[in-house]
Amino acid sequence: MISIDDVERAAKTIAGRVHRTPLRRSATLSERLNADAFLKAELFQRTGSFKVRGAINRLHELTDEERARGVITISAGNHAQAVAWAARESGLDALVVMWQGADESKVVATRGYGAAVDQEAANPTDAFARLDELLAETGRTLVHPFNDAAVIAGQGTVGLEILEDREVPDVVVVPVGGGGLISGIATVVKARQPRARVIAVEPERSTALHDALAAGRSVPVTPRSAADALSAPFAGEACVEICTTLGVESVLVTEDELAEAFRWLYARMKFAVELGAAASTAALLADKVHVEPGQTVVAVVSGGNVAAREAAAILAP
Repeated sequence: MISIDDVERAAKTIAGRVHRTPLRRSATLSERLNADAFLKAELFQRTGSFKVRGAINRLHELTDEERARGVITISAGNHAQAVAWAARESGLDALVVMWQGADESKVVATRGYGAAVDQEAANPTDAFARLDELLAETGRTLVHPFNDAAVIAGQGTVGLEILEDREVPDVVVVPVGGGGLISGIATVVKARQPRARVIAVEPERSTALHDALAAGRSVPVTPRSAADALSAPFAGEACVEICTTLGVESVLVTEDELAEAFRWLYARMKFAVELGAAASTAALLADKVHVEPGQTVVAVVSGGNVAAREAAAILAP
């Protein structure tokens, strides 16, 4: 378990190296919910998603010996880009395990930031096996995308910014892949207001944290959602512990609900998001999250790394 102190230290570490992203009120969503609704716009973050927060914080704690060996990670794209950029800024060599069929624009961006990319694996599950092989072969230091205390603390700075911009919301809704972002946010929000609700949103076709919370432990899943940013084949054990202890709730959304929220964010908020980042908004639009009249709700919009072809296909089905 991490504490809010860990997140506050992470905020000092990353200060000046990340963007402070806006918290924007949506009049349309507020009226629909009969509540005060805000969107935390992490699509405007460096490298296009919240992931850079955790990457910087993790690299900051490396020893000289670990720095000399270089780093390795695994990702569908957002964490890949974040680690590649953070490693370049820190003068480190980075290797990223992706998989065949990963979004080509994210692969190109990761290489553009200076990282080497390995795409030997056929899918996310095989990619984690490939990661283990390369860890043994190269001796690099792992920067895990979600099951790492420093990464979770870094992602929790999203929550700190929300609370600095307004009083503690009654409800915070977060898109979830492996669970790092929601674990960090829940740590902050629950420390300030234990009665606040923190709600994880996943696609019905990618249910890593949902299944883990039901089982009481991390369990393997086979992600099949088009929302590649939420395609973790398991939730982090540390994330499951944090979310269980803090009483994080879980809801699922359909592929159609994700697409509808994607279009809504583009039309109403002018947010060019990626599909997974629309999950929190999808849950609210589809009435998957109950919000009492007059309450305050914040939906985290977690990233904007979307290929033009994919965006066009969703916007004009």
